[in-house]
Amino acid sequence: MPRCTAPRPSVLRAPALRRRIRATLAVPLGAAVLALTGCAGPVGATTAGPPDDPAPATAAPSAAPVPAGTADPPEPPASATAPAASTGGGPATAAAALETLAVKGRAPRTGYDREQFGPAWQDVDGNGCDTRNDVLARDLVDVVHRAGSDGCTVLSGTLLDPYTATTIDFVRGPATSSDVQVDHVVALSDAWQKGARQLDAGTRARFANDPLNLLAVDGPTNQAKGDGDAATWLPPNRAFRCDYVARQIAVKAGYGLWVTAAEKDAMGQVLGECPGQVVPADPGPAPGAGPVTGPGAAPEPTAPGPATPSPAAPAPTDPYPNCSAVYADGLSHLTPAHPRWQPRLDGNGDGVGCENP
Repeated sequence: MPRCTAPRPSVLRAPALRRRIRATLAVPLGAAVLALTGCAGPVGATTAGPPDDPAPATAAPSAAPVPAGTADPPEPPASATAPAASTGGGPATAAAALETLAVKGRAPRTGYDREQFGPAWQDVDGNGCDTRNDVLARDLVDVVHRAGSDGCTVLSGTLLDPYTATTIDFVRGPATSSDVQVDHVVALSDAWQKGARQLDAGTRARFANDPLNLLAVDGPTNQAKGDGDAATWLPPNRAFRCDYVARQIAVKAGYGLWVTAAEKDAMGQVLGECPGQVVPADPGPAPGAGPVTGPGAAPEPTAPGPATPSPAAPAPTDPYPNCSAVYADGLSHLTPAHPRWQPRLDGNGDGVGCENP
């Protein structure tokens, strides 16, 4: 009798995101090949949600027949990192990657707070710039940086908005900064209810600052999205919906998050119009750039000389009327811990108000 060996999928050198989705897809494909040749293969694997999640589980369609007696594997480690996909020598399609996601009910929002994902806009990649400025520099064109900020602070630029297919001139300032906002493609609240509650604090901070999960977009459209998933909100620009859904799938696969049945159906309908859509690779942070100052860019102020201190006025406690007043006070965002917090300043419900100066 000829000796049977399990076929090994080809491996490409690809970012971490592709390796993990490839590994997820390779197991059922290898099992199917072994079944056809009459050889006993390894036990297949299924994706399981967090063990202590109260939401009811819904069986997800499998990408290929799985041998009887298959047992659920242990949960992915809490320090999961973003994977990416490749099978058979090419990038995985978003439709195939969707089949690797667990399908479960939405868990309660209990315990969610924006602070669960760390302070807003950290410098997780260590390049000296906060995440918001990294994303603006990556997604805008004709970018002008503030002099003396080491190429970090974006003063102006032009956004070709993917959500609305419009062109937006971005100018940093109290009355204009919110015209362009940085959206979490998979909203933080949605992630919390679909598995991120089980991740450790460091992984959640990476999730909130992951370039793959961030896009500079039209501010009012981002506010309208809130924490919606694909079942409740899609970009008005229909031409971008395939890319949008593929990015959501890549992010959820990378962090071991699940989808609801309605969400999966909505994603499948979108991808039905673009069956060849592939999962995106991690774009990474914007490349470092030296300071660029445009006409009229103000130089950094010099330190003032000694001055006679004057009695401090009592701090106001009345609520801020709007985000412009927040920025005028020199604040980049607001949280419920601030004495002048107002819930209406948190348009997307993520626990941080006016977070886009």
